[in-house]
Amino acid sequence: MTKLTLYVGNKNYSSWSLRPWLALEACGIPFEDVVIPFDFANGHPKFKEISPTGRVPVLHHGDVRVWESLAIIEYAAELFPQAGLWPEDSAERAVARSYSMEMLSGFTALRGACPMNIRREKRAIDLPQGVMGDVERIETIWREAVARSGGPFLFGRFTAADAMFAPVVNRFEVYDLTRNPGSLAYMDAVKTHPAFQKWQEAALAETWIVPEDEA
Repeated sequence: MTKLTLYVGNKNYSSWSLRPWLALEACGIPFEDVVIPFDFANGHPKFKEISPTGRVPVLHHGDVRVWESLAIIEYAAELFPQAGLWPEDSAERAVARSYSMEMLSGFTALRGACPMNIRREKRAIDLPQGVMGDVERIETIWREAVARSGGPFLFGRFTAADAMFAPVVNRFEVYDLTRNPGSLAYMDAVKTHPAFQKWQEAALAETWIVPEDEA
């Protein structure tokens, strides 16, 4: 099979890059990753060479270009159905995709106020209106899914849905957004997953600083 190449941004900051990278890595899908840092005021010029939108992540598979995190995950799921990116049960698959789409389109207050930052020291900040409403909804998703599946992940084993929420796990931790025991247990399961640990190690080794993401 033609090699998959996933182009990502800074691993410390790029939440949308983390999502498909983590899904592929955790589910054992072979790919090469290429980091292109956000080290220009308007993004790296190379982004426009590799991506139709001029943004990352973008997946290259031969002549095929797939952009947007969830589209990349869906493409990989079609290429590697045995990898189990989504739950096997059709009803659970539908719920997992619903959660993932909600993450894709929602929680803008949280994402705007609390950028993903792997190396940030844990410290609370003054939160604008709407952030805690996003936190409450996310915790409801986590609580209901884990209760239904038995955990430790949203659908028992790690799936694309967990990858979609992984940047939120970082946000909850470094901005000290929850003390809920159930949420903390789910967060710990994600943080200790070998694939997340691999990304985190690479992120901590980066030296680039993006001032607007240093909330």
